Amino acid sequence: MRPVVLDSDVASLAFRGRLTAGLETELAGRTPCASFVTLAELTVWAEARQWGPRNRAALGDWLGRLTRLPYDDEVARTWGRLQAAAMRRGRTRPVNDTWIAACCLVEDLPLATRNLKDFTDFVDHHGLRLVVG
Repeated sequence: MRPVVLDSDVASLAFRGRLTAGLETELAGRTPCASFVTLAELTVWAEARQWGPRNRAALGDWLGRLTRLPYDDEVARTWGRLQAAAMRRGRTRPVNDTWIAACCLVEDLPLATRNLKDFTDFVDHHGLRLVVG
C-alpha cells in the first residue's frame, strides 16, 4: 500500500470517524503515517480536554496503528533549510507545520491535510505533495 502522512487535522477527523467523503476516498487503500508533531498535537488535544483513561487508551490504540515517521538529523536539517528559505522569502512558516513538511520531504511522502494555506509555500517552493479531498 502507498503511504500517506496525516496532518493533525486529518488524523483528528480520522480518529473520530469524521473524514469527508473525498478524503476517505483519497485515503482508501493507503498506509496512514504520522509524524512526531501529530502525536504531540493530538496529545495536547486530549490533555487540554482532560480526557479520561478510556478515551486516552482509544487514542493511543488508534495512534499505535499508524506508521510513525522517524525524526532524525536529516529531518532537523531539512526543517532548518525550510525555515531559512521561508525567512528569505519573508514568509516564515509555523514551526509545527514546518516540522511536518520536513518529515514528509525527507521520506518523500505526500501529506493529507485540509489546511492548504499552511502548506502551500512548501508545495510551491520545495515540492511537497498534498492529498486533499
